[in-house]
Amino acid sequence: MTMKTYNIPIFVPHRGCPFDCVFCNQKRITGTQKEVKADDVHNIIGEYLKTLPSKNRRIEAAFFGGSFTGIPINEQSELLAAANEYLLKVAHKYRRETDGIRMSTRPDYIDKEILDNLLKYGVTTIELGVQSMDDSVLKSSNRGHTREDVINAVKLIKEYPFTLGLQMMTGLPGDTDEKSLYTADEIIKLKPDIVRIYPTLTIKDTFLEKMYLTGKYQPQSVDEAVNLAKQLLLKFEKNNITVIRVGLQSTDEISENGSVVAGPVHSSFRELVESSIYYDIICAKLKDGCKRADVYVNPREVSKAVGNKRCNIIKLKQEKNIDVKICTDENLEKREVRCTCY
Repeated sequence: MTMKTYNIPIFVPHRGCPFDCVFCNQKRITGTQKEVKADDVHNIIGEYLKTLPSKNRRIEAAFFGGSFTGIPINEQSELLAAANEYLLKVAHKYRRETDGIRMSTRPDYIDKEILDNLLKYGVTTIELGVQSMDDSVLKSSNRGHTREDVINAVKLIKEYPFTLGLQMMTGLPGDTDEKSLYTADEIIKLKPDIVRIYPTLTIKDTFLEKMYLTGKYQPQSVDEAVNLAKQLLLKFEKNNITVIRVGLQSTDEISENGSVVAGPVHSSFRELVESSIYYDIICAKLKDGCKRADVYVNPREVSKAVGNKRCNIIKLKQEKNIDVKICTDENLEKREVRCTCY
């Protein structure tokens, strides 16, 4: 049976952040207000474990929300030790290897001392908030680091046995589709293990909200963000880089009725991207003069082929005047499509 990985998120909002990025309000994004201590780490992991299956699982404690390695190193050690100690107990109880710890941080807060300490306390995955590889975009977003900082951090991390993740954002101030595609190309050169793609959302109580309200910033529409994310996803996949998330995870705060003022917010953003990819594939398979078609896909891919709220079926009828029925064929691979036209 396949071992499923569960992440236990431990949010440290704004801890270690020396800058106020224009788009960032971690307390609203994470829904977490209080500072996290070692006892909180024990409690958070313990509560999550009660809700998870005891078998065929892999547990990762995940420190998100701030710049973890910007916290004083003694505080980093306290939090990591608490997580590692608890996970070791779980591993011993179920007689298997310990689970991992992952964390996110800034590229300019990486050095050998920090990496030695992370390795000591069982960290397995480091994700860097790259956001852009265009220095003008980084400056406009008040990131406080450069593309060179990213390159140097990646080079150092690759000297250790960590899994490396890089996070990028689209639609930042001064960004364009071309600059985002350039960022993807530069990230590919760095050969990370995993990538996250986040369209920029305008969150309440951020400088970006002020820019938006005064007409100095224009966010992406959902369609614009989906079209760009589609190109990025395909580009990374072509280069054998796993994209583990597209779009911020939906929460009570990250929703159209929450703290999002503007931008391409959608509860199923990745599904929109995957559906758009299928729409393009289906269109390429349909023959001229086709009025009705049976479109065959793998059973696990049906929802993506149909599209969110049947958007692909509706769009094919409206734009191509073709009535499409989605059928299944277990012999087909992911994104492999076979069409029978009438």
